[in-house]
Amino acid sequence: MTTNTFSMGRSVVPRWGEDTSEIPYWVYQNEDVRRLEQEKIYQGPAWNYLCLEAEIPRAGDYRTTFIGEMPVVVARGDDGEIYAFENRCSHRGALIALEDGGNAKDFTCVYHAWNYDLRGDLKGVAFQHGVGGKGGMHDAFRMEDHNPRKLRVTTLCGLVFGSLNDDVPSIEEYLGDEVLERIERVLHKPVKVIGQFKQILPNNWKLYFENVKDTYHASLLHVFFTTFRLNRLSQKGGVIVSESGAHHVSYSAIDPKEQVSAEYEAEKLRSDKEDYRLQDTSLLAGVDEFGDGVTLQILSVFPGFVLQQIQNSIAVRQILPKEQELTELNWTYIGFVDDTPEMQTMRLKQANLIGPSGFVSMEDGAVGGFVQRGIRCAGDQVSVVQMGGKGIAGADYRATETSVRGFWHAYRAYMGL
Repeated sequence: MTTNTFSMGRSVVPRWGEDTSEIPYWVYQNEDVRRLEQEKIYQGPAWNYLCLEAEIPRAGDYRTTFIGEMPVVVARGDDGEIYAFENRCSHRGALIALEDGGNAKDFTCVYHAWNYDLRGDLKGVAFQHGVGGKGGMHDAFRMEDHNPRKLRVTTLCGLVFGSLNDDVPSIEEYLGDEVLERIERVLHKPVKVIGQFKQILPNNWKLYFENVKDTYHASLLHVFFTTFRLNRLSQKGGVIVSESGAHHVSYSAIDPKEQVSAEYEAEKLRSDKEDYRLQDTSLLAGVDEFGDGVTLQILSVFPGFVLQQIQNSIAVRQILPKEQELTELNWTYIGFVDDTPEMQTMRLKQANLIGPSGFVSMEDGAVGGFVQRGIRCAGDQVSVVQMGGKGIAGADYRATETSVRGFWHAYRAYMGL
């Protein structure tokens, strides 16, 4: 039970005990916690995924996105550099850019026509000097004093990250060597976008991010994974957790000799449906394009980025909080620039494995909502996350919740809980 509270500035949140393997349900419900997340995490010393470089290849290309709940513009400048700034006009606060993306020479706010360049610098104010010698801005007004907030920007393997905090370490230090190597393993050459969509989840963002890190559920919840032996805990694999606990990698390899898993038969699990068949078995046809036999790799970067490789389906996911019980999940399917037509067809076919109606991950879009509904009256209770112990170290097996505990270890450090 967690009934005591403590104050952080103007906010009051319940007190969390010492055990990070027991997650209080109020952390998914408390509005003061939600407000603190925007300050301590999203505007704190973290790198937030913004977009792919491939989405803004030319000067003037831009995308609109978010850091937490803050709207952001990411643009390719005339000098070829990438800039990011708050999507908020410095005059009255309206959005500067209204579209999801495009190409522009500059940005003009529709409200009062204040104009910004591709770096986010204010360059023009309509009627700054008045009309007919009357009105206009105050004599002390200087445009350079009224730019929207700028982000630090870094790129890695074609990924664009941004931060509002000057103390955030380099992206390489932020990730650590093992996670960095696993990103480079997949994104080892120029990519191209082959599909995009947006999914709305009826739950707090942390429930989905936990789900991504939870290797233990995948072959239990997802009938397709186990039935067609794409992912079983009995297969070769493991979990990597960064030193901070913030980031993780889980991976597995199909054993072509595996016919039956004694563990799954003994448990009589609903996820092993021998009577399920595919009419088109080419969906599961794949190639070992990375040369290491790993057929599934899920990688997360705190606070809301996921890189997935399931067979030859490669995608990045962006997790964005919208409301206390509403999360936006942006999916971008990618291939490589040098893909053959046959490889692209394979990737597109395997894309049916994931997403809101995917054969594999359809359940992930629902289960967070089940939890959010189930804990409605349990704010003083806790979730027990102790599979594999209570630590956050990596493991050479996947029947563990170590990476989930790692997330909460990092989360508490950022939040000061």
